Amino acid sequence: MAHVAIDARIINSTTGRYIERLLTYLQEIDHTNVYSVLVRAKDENFWKPTAHNFMIKVADFDNYSIAEQIGFKRFLKKLSPDLIHFAMPQQPVFYKGKKVTTFHDLTLVKTYNSDKNWLVFHAKQLVGKSVFKKVAKDSNHIIAISKFTKKELLEFTEAEDKDVTVIYESSDVNLGASKAYKLPYKKYLLYVGQQSDYKNIKRLGDAHQKLLKTYPDLGLVLVGKKNASALANETYFTKKGYKNIVFTDFVEDTQLNWLYAHATAYIFPSLMEGFGLPGLEAMGHGTPVVSSDATCLPEIYGKAAHYFDPTNTDDIARAITEVLGNEKLRQKLSIDGYEQIKKYSWKKMAEQTLKVYETALKQ
Repeated sequence: MAHVAIDARIINSTTGRYIERLLTYLQEIDHTNVYSVLVRAKDENFWKPTAHNFMIKVADFDNYSIAEQIGFKRFLKKLSPDLIHFAMPQQPVFYKGKKVTTFHDLTLVKTYNSDKNWLVFHAKQLVGKSVFKKVAKDSNHIIAISKFTKKELLEFTEAEDKDVTVIYESSDVNLGASKAYKLPYKKYLLYVGQQSDYKNIKRLGDAHQKLLKTYPDLGLVLVGKKNASALANETYFTKKGYKNIVFTDFVEDTQLNWLYAHATAYIFPSLMEGFGLPGLEAMGHGTPVVSSDATCLPEIYGKAAHYFDPTNTDDIARAITEVLGNEKLRQKLSIDGYEQIKKYSWKKMAEQTLKVYETALKQ
């Protein structure tokens, strides 16, 4: 029996879905080891364990902060776990205990968000690059969520191939209750998620406007909180006089189900991803997926998506037009999508992660 700590300080976030699913299935398959689940104070009741060997502990330290480097390190030394799983690279870099680290992608060190202060962002990025390299070097084992992420990590750090295991994530397809979301168009393209620069939403909007020449009533629905990135994109579209684009802000799950199920196609224009969950969610609703061919996306979506060059607006419009105008292609993508999502399982992810723990504990 070992004492394993899991750093779940980001559990109440988009990436936190990975941690929540890991915990949920770990408690189903492991009744031997003892787990301390470390969360922020605000999230103490966000995830409640049902197994006796899982305990919630508050570790209220900001990511990438001095408190994380000093206070969290002291916290972990006192906790004294046999192993800690850092579910993200942010961690006390001088922590000396056994550790497993999950790298989801390298967007933090390879991209820039224009809604941020340029100088401050790049200063933090320099620190982030050194942290990523040290963490990769010091971890007993590393989990990458795609082969592409592993490849990038090996190129960027001194990590060795044998110390990095690819463990795919999965998607939860909620086919339960749905509630109509009122839209002024019967046909629409859908995007769900963050709108940072690397998500490439401006080019998607540019391509959509080209499509209006052939499909004048075609909408573009962008689902996600109206944070600084979304507002910047909305301003860009407004200044250009773009039509038929809706920024929904946050929508409840029942409305999201409806939007997925009724979309003519789901569009994923991203320039960089570590896995690409929204596309799989769309496939689960039978919605054809038209995707960027960048980074990990062809690896994750396989033949179940129709691809385009995300840096070429004309090519984005080309791929979407081919799907809109071809009923057989839409049906094929829908069928292939159902088959593609069967390849991924959260339970399998937890089982593979537990094996990584067992390997690291023996080192």
